[in-house]
Amino acid sequence: MALEITDANFEEVVLKSDKPVLVDFWAEWCGPCRMVGPIVDEIGKEYEGKALVGKVNVDNNPQISTQFGIRNIPALLFFKNGEVVDKQVGAVPKSVLAGKLDKQL
Repeated sequence: MALEITDANFEEVVLKSDKPVLVDFWAEWCGPCRMVGPIVDEIGKEYEGKALVGKVNVDNNPQISTQFGIRNIPALLFFKNGEVVDKQVGAVPKSVLAGKLDKQL
């Protein structure tokens, strides 16, 4: 299951992580987000111990969304050592997200 990431815990969970992090920026009203959500949860289970996988609800956490210029969702950012190293905007198959995460391991 993906972690819930908020404005309050973002720095601790994502930027200070010693593992690669996949962050899914989403909202409940977003249809494509609901398609990607279960895929992100699956990846979270499969990469447990190797990478962190989390979700940011853009409606509840405007600070992070603004900080990273999120204008379209779903937006998935890949972090390594506190830096954005890759991104994916829009709904894509699980293999695309897993492939991008594998590159960071």
